[in-house]
Amino acid sequence: MPRAVLADAFGPPESYALREFDPGAPGEGEVRVALRAAGVSYVDVLTAMGQYQFRPPLPFIPGSEAAGVVEAVGEGVTELVVGDRVFCGGLGGLFAEANLFKAAGLSKIPEAMDLETAAVFPVNYMTAYYALAYRARAQAGETLLVLGAAGGTGYAAVQVGKHLGLTVIASASSEEKRSVALAGGADAVVRTGADDWRDQVKAANGGRPVDIVFDPVGGDATELAFRNLGYDGRHLVIGFPAGIARLPTNLPLLKSASLVGVQMRDHALKRPAEAEQLRRTVMALAGEGIFSPAIAERHDIEDFAAAMNAAFGGRTAGRVVLRMASGG
Repeated sequence: MPRAVLADAFGPPESYALREFDPGAPGEGEVRVALRAAGVSYVDVLTAMGQYQFRPPLPFIPGSEAAGVVEAVGEGVTELVVGDRVFCGGLGGLFAEANLFKAAGLSKIPEAMDLETAAVFPVNYMTAYYALAYRARAQAGETLLVLGAAGGTGYAAVQVGKHLGLTVIASASSEEKRSVALAGGADAVVRTGADDWRDQVKAANGGRPVDIVFDPVGGDATELAFRNLGYDGRHLVIGFPAGIARLPTNLPLLKSASLVGVQMRDHALKRPAEAEQLRRTVMALAGEGIFSPAIAERHDIEDFAAAMNAAFGGRTAGRVVLRMASGG
C-alpha cells in the first residue's frame, strides 16, 4: 500500500509519521497520481506546524508541489491518460506516494524536464513571474535586487528577471549561495548582512538606486532594501521568514515608491483566467529550457523529517526534494 507523511495534530517534523495511505480510485474529473518527488519549502513546514496564515483540516499530509505519473483516470477525464507525467499542486497532500487530484488543476511536464526538477518548478516560477511581470510591471532595462537569491523563489526571480530583460543584483549570505545565484544568471552579487550592504548594492548598480526589490525574506532586510529604491520603485513582498518588518511609512512618500504584496494563491482565486494564462506562459518557457531550478538536497521519504528541517532552516543553496519509493 502507498504511504504518506501524516499527523493527527500540527507540530514539528518529528511529530509526523510515515503511515500507510491509500487515496482510493479517482472520481469524476479526477486522476490518481503515483507521486515520484515533492518539493519541500519553508511554508510547507510552517503549515505542518500549524503556524501558517491558514490551518488546513486534520489529519494532515504536508506538501504543496510535486511531480508524478498518472496511474488511473476518473470518468470524464479526456485531457490526461495513464502514463502522463504531471505537475501536482495543492494545500497539502503531496508528501505521499499516491494521491487524487482534479484533472483540471494538473499540467503535463515538458519532455526535457526530469521529475525531481519538475517537483520544485511551478510554485516558485509562477510566483516570481507573477510578481515581476504582473505586480511590478517590470520593464526591460530596469534593475532588480533579489533578496534570498539562492532560495526557491529568490533563485526563480533571478532567472525570470533575466528573461524579462532586467539587470539582476542577487543578495545572499554565503559564498556558496552567491555562487548559485551567479550560476542562475545574476549580473552581480552582494553579501547579505554586510555592514556596507547598501553601499554594495549601490556600487553594483553603478551608483544608482534600484527599480525593483524582490523580497521573500522580511525582517530587518526589508527596510534596508526599500531605502535602495529610486523614484517609482516597487518593493515586492513575497514572504517574511525573518519576521514582519516595521517599515516607516514616510519612506514610500519621500521616495515616491510602492510596497506591493504578492500572493499567487489569492490571484488564482480572484482572477482565474489571468492565473491560467500565467501558468501556460511559465510552462511554455520551461519547455524551452529557459528556466531551471537549483536543487541542493535530495532525501528519501523515510528521511522526511531531515528534509523538512533542511528546508525550514534556510541554510541550503537551492531547493530540497523529497523522493518517493515509487520513483524507482
